[in-house]
Amino acid sequence: MAFNQTASNLFSQIAQMLELTGSDRFRVNAASKASRELKAQTTDLEPLATAEDVKALTALEGIGKGTATKLIEFAQTGSISEHKELSEQVPQGLMEVLSIPGLGPKTVKLMWDDLKIESINDLKNEIAKGSVAELPRMGAKTIENIVAAIEFMESSGDRLHLGLALPVAQSIVEHMLQVKGTKKAQYAGSLRRGEETIGDIDILIVTDDPDHAREAFTTMPAVTRVLANGDTKSSVRYELSSASERFKDLSTPAEIQIDLRIVPAESWGAALAYFTGSKDHNVALRKLAIKQGMTLNEYGLFRNNDDRDDPIACETEEGIYLALGIASVPPTLRQDRGEIQTEELPHLIELSDIKADLHTHTTDSDGKLSLKESATLAKSRGFHTLAITDHSQSSAIANGLKPDRLKKQIKAVHKFNDSFDGLTVIAGSEVDILVDGSLDYDDDLLNVLDIVVASPHAGLRAKPKQATKRLLKAIEHPSVHIIGHPTGRLIQRRAGLEPDINELIAAAIEHDVALEINAHWMRLDLRDTHVRAAVEAGCKIAINCDVHHASDYDNLIFGVLTGQRGWLTPDLCVNAWDHDTLHAWLKSKR
Repeated sequence: MAFNQTASNLFSQIAQMLELTGSDRFRVNAASKASRELKAQTTDLEPLATAEDVKALTALEGIGKGTATKLIEFAQTGSISEHKELSEQVPQGLMEVLSIPGLGPKTVKLMWDDLKIESINDLKNEIAKGSVAELPRMGAKTIENIVAAIEFMESSGDRLHLGLALPVAQSIVEHMLQVKGTKKAQYAGSLRRGEETIGDIDILIVTDDPDHAREAFTTMPAVTRVLANGDTKSSVRYELSSASERFKDLSTPAEIQIDLRIVPAESWGAALAYFTGSKDHNVALRKLAIKQGMTLNEYGLFRNNDDRDDPIACETEEGIYLALGIASVPPTLRQDRGEIQTEELPHLIELSDIKADLHTHTTDSDGKLSLKESATLAKSRGFHTLAITDHSQSSAIANGLKPDRLKKQIKAVHKFNDSFDGLTVIAGSEVDILVDGSLDYDDDLLNVLDIVVASPHAGLRAKPKQATKRLLKAIEHPSVHIIGHPTGRLIQRRAGLEPDINELIAAAIEHDVALEINAHWMRLDLRDTHVRAAVEAGCKIAINCDVHHASDYDNLIFGVLTGQRGWLTPDLCVNAWDHDTLHAWLKSKR
């Protein structure tokens, strides 16, 4: 939904420019909230805005009358007057300065007012002249960090995929747990919340030997630069290609910043909650605490006298939520999207709930695993069912199967299943949804398959209406069980289709079709906001690994985290069903 995303970006820029021009906090917060809500919407707002339907727009969660009015203006004129007016006041280059880590709006405004800095080049020049050092709170170390941040941005600047950041964080946690004196260690931040991309990595520890911990952290082999090394916080640049071979052939940042925070044992729960975020969730929690006459911060929950020696709760996250009188919120739900107001949070899908993978490829198409190798891996993970779904004939680049090859494969899979104990292996296909919405095999062949995963692979720049029509036609086909990676996006590389997700969800419910969360960390498609809309409507969801290599089975966690962020429960996930329930559903469409 390009309209929603573009509007969200505009409101985000409005908030930033309001801060730089010294506007009141209320206007800044309103613009920031509008940006977040627009990004989270699963409804394409362009038709409503074009029709000037204020009532329909304001009926959506998080969209107020002011935001609706500006959306209508944007739909009609392609711009928002407030944004244009602010853009005339704030140099574009100043917005780039604001993006430098460690520089907040107040400092950037001061640089603008006092030194006439209006771009990153201006900032570099003023640093070279020594004038930045004369500003308040601009010591030598701070300026050194700014210079390093600029160099880092210019050399990389991209966010890191969840699937690449998590193994790095896990390895560092394991490293710190082996350090003498370390009692606890955990990664926090957006990574713990399961967001699809990560800006930096936060590691929290409790230790009896802070000096030893800091030394162990700052001297890791992949550390290229120590940015800070204080009593409670150390920051480093971490070279990814040195950390793992998996980064060498990928278009990813060369380095990532990693922060180590040493926290008191008694404040572990409060610190973990605080540094996990999100910012919006934390703000909502603090407001709730204030209403109840309490103060919440990274050290604990206190009575309003903020007596650090007398906390109400601090040692565990659960204790803090309990003391606030609300359900303990899992990290993946901490988005300020209703989780605090919900009296009884759902039992979210867990990795251990998944008992089947219904989207895998073998050496018959573009996979690297034989049928037996894949089945053995699936069985070792405790799965009861594995679907072989090699590519269909139109995917020539993926060695897609012509009808005669598919018929032979069906027989081979069924024969293999008869001889393989402990796992049911079924014959399917990942069938291309062609540009006109038709499927890549004729109906007679489709009906012989045990499962059909219909996926878009080509024509991924189609306009939203065309994309919706195409996917609806596939959903309506009586042989289809699952719509695979429905938008075809690749995170940070390809936007993919922008269909009306709510229409797809309604059709999927009507035709008893599941929509897939493709668990590969480059896809995560459906994305979390789409999953939330599907869950609220009662739509079936599949979480599949789209297996091509043995390591792809390890991607399952990323699909589960995305499902959790969408409030997915096991009963709606077909991969979490028991054997007989799953197979009864598969056979019901034959």
